[in-house]
Amino acid sequence: MTIRKVEAWVFRAPIAKPVKTSFGSLTNRPAVFIRVSAGDGAWGWGEVFCNFPQVGAEHRARLLDNMFAPLLAGAPSDDPPALRRKLEAQTRLVAIQCGEPGPFAQVISAIDQALWDLAARRAGVPLWKLLAGTDANAASPRVRVYASGLGPDRVADMALSKRLQGHTAFKFKVGFGTQRDQANFSAIREAVGDDAAVMVDANQAWTLQDAAQRIAELAPFKPLWVEEPLAADESTTAWQLLAGECGIPLAAGENLRGMHEFETALHAGYLGFVQPDVAKWGGISACRDVALLAARQGAVFCPHWLGGGIGLAASLHLRAALGPQGYAEVDANPNPLREEVFEPAPVNGWVTLGNEPGLGVEPDLLRLAPYLTAHA
Repeated sequence: MTIRKVEAWVFRAPIAKPVKTSFGSLTNRPAVFIRVSAGDGAWGWGEVFCNFPQVGAEHRARLLDNMFAPLLAGAPSDDPPALRRKLEAQTRLVAIQCGEPGPFAQVISAIDQALWDLAARRAGVPLWKLLAGTDANAASPRVRVYASGLGPDRVADMALSKRLQGHTAFKFKVGFGTQRDQANFSAIREAVGDDAAVMVDANQAWTLQDAAQRIAELAPFKPLWVEEPLAADESTTAWQLLAGECGIPLAAGENLRGMHEFETALHAGYLGFVQPDVAKWGGISACRDVALLAARQGAVFCPHWLGGGIGLAASLHLRAALGPQGYAEVDANPNPLREEVFEPAPVNGWVTLGNEPGLGVEPDLLRLAPYLTAHA
């Protein structure tokens, strides 16, 4: 049951239209898929975050091959949390030395996903059921989802298109100026109605000095949450001041790294929704710990995801294992590395996961070959 082999595939899919945020754009859709194989024939898949910088996917695959594959050879495959902690300890100093704690954490996150997929395949059960453990009766294969990444152009058209595909909740991009943000919110409300859940994502666009005003301008449209209105590394005091002033629940977490940062944020009480990303830090193991802490602190766990199909499946399984609360994020923008790997079909805003062991995902590498840029 020890690890025998670790592989990585780097893909880049061209897209006709960039995916815009307040800080930059994705001009193609990258993905790094990894497979961890054990000596007993079991295997599992994971995905490394690599959206930014746009040149980062190949580098992360090289990190896996050069730094982590030697550490994994012969390691036990049956305890993902323990191996994640061991890898973090083994690579902590070199990550500091080269100034890359983020990319190292992202590679470890994918390894953790793959080990959980492997464990559930080995057990012959869907991952959500394995994660639920003795709480399986409270868990369910059903996950409430929202269509994400809408805008800043044609937000109403995108929302209507996603509603026809079964979505009932929607998140669109803000941080493009007062006039445009308000016009977009007005358009999406007119398109989907006052009762639909609509969230906004500022992608760290505002300073404390202007965030409260920007949120006040959007408040009449009733956002369910405002995501990352401030930079993730703004002080706890700044986040608390904004939360106390704006009156709209705040959401964040994709750019927090380390349990201490999540503990600080959740104990400070400024987040209504917490959004760790299983491919950016902690994998499934630590993101589950964050979710359990969030429940104790009165925040709602809504995993962040905007990548390929493997990480999306991992996010949905984790959310499902913890019960029907919250939402999971499903990218609304074209991405063959999601669509040709795992593309959930919501019905009335809910996705029902299958009964296949593990993540229920097995990438067709031949079909994805046109997008392949590297294999390590």
